[in-house]
Amino acid sequence: MSTINGLPAHILLVHAIVVLAPLTALLAILSALWPTVRRRLVWLTVALATVVSVLTPITTDAGEWLERRVGRTPDLRNHTHLGDTFTYFAIPLLAVAILLAVIHVRESRGRALSRTLVGAVAVLTIAAGVAATVQVYRIGESGARAGWSGVATAPVRAGK
Repeated sequence: MSTINGLPAHILLVHAIVVLAPLTALLAILSALWPTVRRRLVWLTVALATVVSVLTPITTDAGEWLERRVGRTPDLRNHTHLGDTFTYFAIPLLAVAILLAVIHVRESRGRALSRTLVGAVAVLTIAAGVAATVQVYRIGESGARAGWSGVATAPVRAGK
């Protein structure tokens, strides 16, 4: 994928990841900690985690296309490296969302699960959610640095 309506697809797709990954992490953590939230939002959480997991490689492919067009700088190289790692954060987020759905289904069928197991899934969910959110921030910050470094400090010429 290269462009959408004449704009680089990466720039548009990345905004979906920036919004959906932390939102999914928050919903997953809330679902892990509060059974009432889990009953109401677990399927939305699984759906969002799936979307994030599917969009991640599409977004990185679009970023690689854009990178070939603008040339590599050290900042862009760092951003590319960080972006390539996000799959390792999106997949665990999807995995814990699926585990939360399994817990929900078992509970809704009256099959009690051990508190230790539910607690372990909650710890994994918190770890996956926080890690994904922090990585999205790191990737976004490095992308902003790659795209905007020097722009804010460049002198503005009169009439421009």
